[in-house]
Amino acid sequence: MSGKSKILGGYVCAPYLHDHDSIELKDHWVTSKNIESLYFVTATFSDDSKPYFLTSSNHYILAKFKDPEKVIKEILAHPTGKPSFLFKIANSIFDRPLTEKTNFVSIYYLEYGDSQSDLRDVSTHIAGREKVYRAGFGNMTLLSKESPKFAFPYSDHIVMLEISSDKSHQSDNKYCEQTRRDICRKGIIMNNLVSLSILETMK
Repeated sequence: MSGKSKILGGYVCAPYLHDHDSIELKDHWVTSKNIESLYFVTATFSDDSKPYFLTSSNHYILAKFKDPEKVIKEILAHPTGKPSFLFKIANSIFDRPLTEKTNFVSIYYLEYGDSQSDLRDVSTHIAGREKVYRAGFGNMTLLSKESPKFAFPYSDHIVMLEISSDKSHQSDNKYCEQTRRDICRKGIIMNNLVSLSILETMK
């Protein structure tokens, strides 16, 4: 099997600063065959992750991509003063048919992500959460002109949840937080990295 066929895609959050580079990147992604979905989102970083990403933004373009290498080249061609976050899916947990609109994406990290039994427990629990229509394990790459002062230590233990809902973002956030707490009760330390509230669908 070629390496190309193993690519599962992922998500990228690029800061939307209403400047020339942001608008040009957005316009390019609207027509790009590599971008499956495109959203304008508000990002809420958790208290645990904030110290690692002090130069983060509030508003981002969230794109679901097929090929990460193309996205990386495009991000680097439109540099900003704030970092972009690339979340690459290494293992898909499931991908269900969409019942409502995509309303919320929550990104987590596992403090101890090497145990296969822990990953199975996380997968089993998430599979029982009906609002989660897409989920996966993966890794995070920070795309920035400058390296952060402190490297994020859990970049290889990322969990991504995509929520299908017609509820409020606050309601979906509570739903995800309850999911996280239930997993933590099993002795698996899963923390929120960033929550992405979808304000507008652009593609």
